[in-house]
Amino acid sequence: MAKSPDRPFVPKDEQMALMPETSGNTINGVDETEHRRAKPIYWHNPDTLAHGKLQQWFYTQNADNRHIIKAREDRANILAIELPPVAPKQVQQSANKWTEQLHAYSETLDMELFGITAFKPEWAFEGIKIRQKWVIMIGVAHDYEKIKEAPALTAGAEVVRQYGRGTKAAKEIASWIRERGWEAIVHAGPMAGPLLLIPPAIECGFGELGKHGSIINKEFGSSFRLASILTDIPLLPTKRQSYGVDDFCARCQVCANACPPEAILPDKAMVRGELKWYVDFDKCLPFFNETAGCAICIGVCPWSIPERGPRIIEQLKRRTQRSSLKINKNRGSR
Repeated sequence: MAKSPDRPFVPKDEQMALMPETSGNTINGVDETEHRRAKPIYWHNPDTLAHGKLQQWFYTQNADNRHIIKAREDRANILAIELPPVAPKQVQQSANKWTEQLHAYSETLDMELFGITAFKPEWAFEGIKIRQKWVIMIGVAHDYEKIKEAPALTAGAEVVRQYGRGTKAAKEIASWIRERGWEAIVHAGPMAGPLLLIPPAIECGFGELGKHGSIINKEFGSSFRLASILTDIPLLPTKRQSYGVDDFCARCQVCANACPPEAILPDKAMVRGELKWYVDFDKCLPFFNETAGCAICIGVCPWSIPERGPRIIEQLKRRTQRSSLKINKNRGSR
């Protein structure tokens, strides 16, 4: 893919005047070799964040766009829906039965992905303690025809709409659990909650981390949003999946070339003791703020094109098979 025609991107002076001295990459732990929890950096209480004034500035941009206004109003209505109290009588049954019933119930809801994983303390933001044992993850897919228009504001509105849809599905599942006497706490974007959502989504089988810092799912690519429920109801985990995304992203440059601020790194970075794909926060944020959330990398990702993922997986399998045959042939000729 050709490089973005919007390069070089020059942020607005009024936005850059709000940029703190502390680098967002430093807060995120880039180049740190020791494992630690993530620090809140964006979408938390702005009064507590180094970049809080930029977060507030985000909402002053494109605020009169009718698509965004409508999407935010609809999401606000969903956020206002209260969960029922936890029933005083706790229904008891096996983890296998609860898991089967929740899977079945999720299939009746307006959502595309459902997964379960045991909670890990390192997923919680620094300073936050979570006592629930399980994380239920939800994925809701974008309308590809809308998200591929990014950074058009219609794409930004589509992101907000899907956050609302994810919130609604999460509240419906949490209500189902609470009505049976078990605690269930909902978190959905775009505001950050008590834990990171990408790690448990990967762990429960939604996909693998891509070069653009988002999950790549075999069916929806990166064109989906996440929501979660923390609960103590007995459950069984869904399986983590791997289908060659890491190798694919190492060769692919589509999202990196399409990124106007050139924020997508060509190679992995060491982040809080883990070598992983990482997007330069300080480069990404200004463009993100001026375009109602950008989403270019999600829209252009080859995996996000409908029905493309399974074909890519088959291509990767054939490539692996050819490589194995070549290696075996070379060994046999020695």
